[in-house]
Amino acid sequence: MARPIIIAVDGRSGAGKTTVAVELAALLRRHRTVSLFHLEDIYPGWDGLAGGIERYIDSVLRPLHKGLPATWTSWDWTAENDGASRTTEAAEVVLVEGVGSSHGRAASFLDAVIWVDAPARTRKRRALERDGDTFAPFWDRWADQEERLLGEDAGEGTEHPNASSAAAALADIIVDGTHGVANAPEFVLDALTQHPALEHVLGPELARRRGLEFSAVRIDGLPPAEELFNTLYGNSAHAVWLDSSIAETPSAQAGASAARSRFSIMADDSGIFGQLARHDNGVTTVTAGQVTTRIRGPFFRWLDAVWGRRAVRAPAYYPGDFTLGWLGYLGYELKAETGGAAAKPASRAANQAAILPAAALLFAGQAVVLDHQEQCLYVLTLSAAHHPNSGNEAADFLATVSAAVRAAQPGRPPSDPGREGSTEAPRFTARDGERRYKDMIAAAQAEIHDGNSYEVCLTTHLEADTPEKVDSWATYKALRRRSPAPFGAFMRLESLSICSTSPERFLRIDSAGLMRAEPIKGTRRRDADPAMDAALKADLSTSLKDRAENVMIVDLLRNDLSRFALPQSLTVPRLFAIESYATVHQMVSTIEAQLAPGSSRAQAVAAAFPAGSMTGAPKISTMAILDGLEAGPRGIYSGALGYFSLNAATDLSVVIRTLVLQDTHDGGTHLSLGIGGAITADSQDEAEWQEIQAKAFGVLSTLGSEFPGS
Repeated sequence: MARPIIIAVDGRSGAGKTTVAVELAALLRRHRTVSLFHLEDIYPGWDGLAGGIERYIDSVLRPLHKGLPATWTSWDWTAENDGASRTTEAAEVVLVEGVGSSHGRAASFLDAVIWVDAPARTRKRRALERDGDTFAPFWDRWADQEERLLGEDAGEGTEHPNASSAAAALADIIVDGTHGVANAPEFVLDALTQHPALEHVLGPELARRRGLEFSAVRIDGLPPAEELFNTLYGNSAHAVWLDSSIAETPSAQAGASAARSRFSIMADDSGIFGQLARHDNGVTTVTAGQVTTRIRGPFFRWLDAVWGRRAVRAPAYYPGDFTLGWLGYLGYELKAETGGAAAKPASRAANQAAILPAAALLFAGQAVVLDHQEQCLYVLTLSAAHHPNSGNEAADFLATVSAAVRAAQPGRPPSDPGREGSTEAPRFTARDGERRYKDMIAAAQAEIHDGNSYEVCLTTHLEADTPEKVDSWATYKALRRRSPAPFGAFMRLESLSICSTSPERFLRIDSAGLMRAEPIKGTRRRDADPAMDAALKADLSTSLKDRAENVMIVDLLRNDLSRFALPQSLTVPRLFAIESYATVHQMVSTIEAQLAPGSSRAQAVAAAFPAGSMTGAPKISTMAILDGLEAGPRGIYSGALGYFSLNAATDLSVVIRTLVLQDTHDGGTHLSLGIGGAITADSQDEAEWQEIQAKAFGVLSTLGSEFPGS
């Protein structure tokens, strides 16, 4: 027969791996043949862990890997000697379970490794409860062998102080058995479907994604958005609010702004379907409850596997394009997958926050969508036959939201959020001071004069460290009131928070495949004097320099979208439009195209990433120039933030006007604000220096902070 898929279920004694293996085998047998081998049947006695693994590799794994039956000698634990000869048949899937099942030479025979772990005290209690007095005299003796074996797996050759962590780091799927593994096997099966090497054998499980039932229940009336989010998600470790905050201002009720800011989305990763995905260093790590899976390979390849095909269809009465799915950010450093170079290492002081993942998305199986146009909201939920409790969970969530809406008090003025947890305004420093930034401008212009670029979108960062923790939720509430935006966002991922007041759409692809990009190039800071403010707006509208910047990016985006568009479908319905926000005027254009049938939506996003308005043109060579000029990685700034929906739609903003907050080990907060501007041949360095101050003003003034050096 053909070579089977071989999956190891490894972990130390008492973690729960036998339960996981047995129940996973039962789930897999619904659609295919499965063989299950337990290593405890082959270990030659209480001192035979290492020797048993060698026997297992040679007499079990080697023949099974060739598609042949494995005949092996069992161990008679009563007689303490070799026992009968047994045979494990080759099957479509073979599960091998036991301590060391993925160790050493075994790895080359395996298609996936599941590691089950639990604290030592918990494992010992379980093992002794299961095996009674039989195991008790030998526990320490066996545990010592496990530690030595795992130390070798970690590359030390001796006992390793973090042996369990080192072995788990090599696994594809990790099960946290701290509180038992009764609910883990179904989630492990879902995790296995995300591994490309297993797709051909897990087709029926993959098809379950198309069996999801989507529900959207309308509730009339629109409660105060801040109060609703805080009630529903104030205690969520991972939550996101894609917040069209500008919809709450009278000026947003007509035109393009109204269309872009009709909906706001609130969600977290709770419930049966909830997941959290992080990508870094070529690995996407996805956590669903107690199960974590690692998918090695490019981020956009993983995204293509989990998004882009219609898994649900919305009812006709639901007007939104978000039908649950993934929400979060793609950091600028993902450019390494789209033609750019890998990021430079970032230097951080010991008390500052850790380097952020290149991308982070949460999967929402339930959410709330606010419809600002119709003054109502929709409660979105999923259910599925293979998750019997999902129907009850959906009903509970609807009841929770309904109660929160009833409890809200529309029309009540919002409280002043202040700066809770911080006694004074943060004091920012610039990654590049005025002199160095102007030198970077000169260097960028030299590259332009040499013909290496037409436009270089130069950026820098402002950073601050506070001795006390800054309340990110209070900060975001203040920011959204100070600078309402069509693409505002608040995202909390444990110690990381993102507070965005972005006015710029990166890319939208609706469920029918219409692609739309709306780059911004050209900015003027607003003035309190109406006459001066009007003059600044007129100056931006007629500026030849700003128009030149804008049209270069329009051409770049036309090229990016054309790679996956129907020929002749590219249009520019809006060119050099002026949009006014609380603190700035902006020049905006719109590019549209129709996605070609059969095209990968994830690859269409990748083709346009990062946003041309944040790189310059031509994109690839200009990103290389920026790598040489800028002092460190951009991180989340200059990336994208939004959703990837189960109906194959996406809507992503450009991460600008965005404050990133990270809790630090000393109890404070590290704050980062990216700023930048487009450099062309006729740019004036002083004007560019003033422009980045204008772009920082909305965030800094809300915090009570000053631009460094001003």
